Amino acid sequence: MPEHMRSAILLGAFTGLRLAEACGLDRHRDVDYIDGIVHPRRQWPAKPLKSPGSEVPIPIPRVMATMLLESVKRWPGQHVLADDFGNPVTPWQIQRALSDIRPKIAGLPEEFGFQDLRHYYASVLIAHGANIKVVQARMRHANAKTTLDTYGHLWPDTDESTPPGFSRPFADRVVTEQSKAIPRRTERGD
Repeated sequence: MPEHMRSAILLGAFTGLRLAEACGLDRHRDVDYIDGIVHPRRQWPAKPLKSPGSEVPIPIPRVMATMLLESVKRWPGQHVLADDFGNPVTPWQIQRALSDIRPKIAGLPEEFGFQDLRHYYASVLIAHGANIKVVQARMRHANAKTTLDTYGHLWPDTDESTPPGFSRPFADRVVTEQSKAIPRRTERGD
């Protein structure tokens, strides 16, 4: 990607922001570079967010906050994503840049787009053990059904993820029931 657009890739792959949300980030009020939090407030160009849950703050690693801070210092402007002249980077510019580099990256599907970075973020969360409510919050879905419908196939199969000790309550009950069925001996031995 062109250097001034590399932060867009970080925002897609490690915050799950939608493309218009990444382009709409204000460098001064939407990113807390010290605490590492992205606060989506609007989409490009100054449109409201997609859904009521979309404004949920997204924690980011400190190293990513540092990279974003270095980027906004290098490319000044009102937005986090800006060019050499401080002009905001638009969703169309990012899509075009992705189209230009796609053939140069071995193994990258021909239809790869910015939305795939969002899916990557969700898959990383799930692979690292995040539960449905955490993934729903990070993806900023209005409800867990949307999250499950989109990413449910990525969680381990229920049978495989059932803890080995889960059968113990059943076994304990069977042993208890069996012991009730066995006649007890009296102290005299009869």
